[in-house]
Amino acid sequence: MARYTGADCKRCRREKTKLFLKGTKCDTPKCPIEIRPYPPGEHGRGRTKDSEYLLQKREKQKCARIYGILEKQFRGYYDEANRRAGKTGDELLKILESRLDNVVYRGGFAPSRDAARQAVRHGHVQVNGRKVDIPSYRISENDIVEIAPKARELTPFIVARETAGQGRTVPAWLESIPSQMRILVHSLPARQVIDTQVQEQLIVELYSK
Repeated sequence: MARYTGADCKRCRREKTKLFLKGTKCDTPKCPIEIRPYPPGEHGRGRTKDSEYLLQKREKQKCARIYGILEKQFRGYYDEANRRAGKTGDELLKILESRLDNVVYRGGFAPSRDAARQAVRHGHVQVNGRKVDIPSYRISENDIVEIAPKARELTPFIVARETAGQGRTVPAWLESIPSQMRILVHSLPARQVIDTQVQEQLIVELYSK
């Protein structure tokens, strides 16, 4: 399975904004984008003329990197969103937010989406009482996502339980119950409650060409 194996912090510097790929490190002065707030590489500090296409391409790259998705899968999500009845950009973000790894991250049981993906792949996550080890699995309204009982005493989940309520806020469409290591999915999110800092219209314009 193809996956990115480079430095996550270079991705943030490339997009000139924090993508929160490294968990708590992103909130400290050691975050590389705080030290070097310009793109990596020899010409990182040079001026570039941001064409319309470049802005659209960068926005798509930023969104894909935030959710940890490669191009082929991201394009598939866009095509699915384009077939839906609502606004394509809004539907795309709803699809991305409904991924199981994102729900585990949003619920506060992993410090980053990468860590949430690893937890899912290792079989530590259950949906409605059944093990699901596919990070891209789509959750639905009224689903119950929880950490498997045998995994709850692993260090990452102990830390998650003890630090619940500190730092990241759980979105309103989810209810996190740290004492039970459980997340209740009350609904799927509307665009106005998704705090991902992307301009989805630029992505639509890019793929519409």
